Amino acid sequence: MKTINFFLALVISVGAFASDKYSEQMGKYIHAVYTAKTTEEYQSAINALDRIALAEKTKWEPYYYSAFGNIMLATQASEGSRKDSYLDLALIAIEKGKAIQANEAELVALEGFVHMIRVTVDPAARGPHYSGLAYQTYGMALGINPNNPRALALMAQMQFGTARFLGSSTTEACGLAKKALAQFDLHKTNNPLAPTWGREMTQELVKQCN
Repeated sequence: MKTINFFLALVISVGAFASDKYSEQMGKYIHAVYTAKTTEEYQSAINALDRIALAEKTKWEPYYYSAFGNIMLATQASEGSRKDSYLDLALIAIEKGKAIQANEAELVALEGFVHMIRVTVDPAARGPHYSGLAYQTYGMALGINPNNPRALALMAQMQFGTARFLGSSTTEACGLAKKALAQFDLHKTNNPLAPTWGREMTQELVKQCN
């Protein structure tokens, strides 16, 4: 009996160590993605996150942040083909994350972000298709969690950009942006690795509404 108890205690302690190691490594590379400035810095963090994803078969977070890093690279790229290549990589990572956690609002909202950035490659040609996909995907994310601040913020960004492009009212978009901003303060999660980005871009959008 003592042998069994010792074995169980060893298994539990090893599992806890592995979990702590995972959180420690993830925290390091999440910070690296959030603070990256150059292509090289983003790519280094993305590569590390991809390695963690391969090792941690049941974790969606490495795929999420790998995708986020590639989206950020897409926003910095000047050539449309380069943007698309980064967004393709982001979408692959998101799909892998969704295979692990299909109903994770953060992953679904990030997928909408990919579609939204696709529009920027050629707004006139791509707007009708990818705007529709972005709206649909943000709607799915909000269906999972109506108060997810990033889903709200990204939807507001999409609505605002569309309204500006069409020369129509931004009232609805601004109302949604203000709701998103409030949710950044109210949103709670038990996941220490959950995304925290989006507040600053939402604050900037709200400023444009005033």
